[in-house]
Formats: sequence, structure tokens, C-alpha cells
Amino acid sequence: MPRVKKSPKKSGSQKSAFLARHREQLRRKHRQVIYFNDPEMAAIAEYCDRFQVRHRSALLRDAIMSRILEVLDQNPSSLF
Repeated sequence: MPRVKKSPKKSGSQKSAFLARHREQLRRKHRQVIYFNDPEMAAIAEYCDRFQVRHRSALLRDAIMSRILEVLDQNPSSLF
């Protein structure tokens, strides 16, 4: 039976360098400010109370990005 060569394992320093680059890419460094009127803020507060949301920023980020990705998927760019 022929021997199969194994791919070389990454050393600890290679793994840590990769993870550091990955973490840096995920770091949020662009700030956006959004204003809500009183009824919108009341709706957000009610939602957070009802569903025990502790971090509103994560909720809003998720809602915004979900909508953006949904619209982008529905309207793909065309080459022509």
C-alpha cells in the first residue's frame, strides 16, 4: 500500500498570526449614528423587554445587515 504524504502542520506561531489577522478583519472600526423618533424607540424598547435583548447594538446591527443582505441576494448585479 503506498504511503500518503501528510500536509505539514502549522506551527503555533503560524496559527496565532492567522488568528490575529482574522480578528483584525472582524474588528469594527467604522462608526455610524442613527436617530429614532419616540414611537420607533418605544417599539425597540418593547421588543427588547419582551425578548430579553440585552445588547441593542447587536440587535440593530443584525437587523440592518440581514435586510441589506436579503436585498442584495434578491437583486444580484448583472454583467450586461
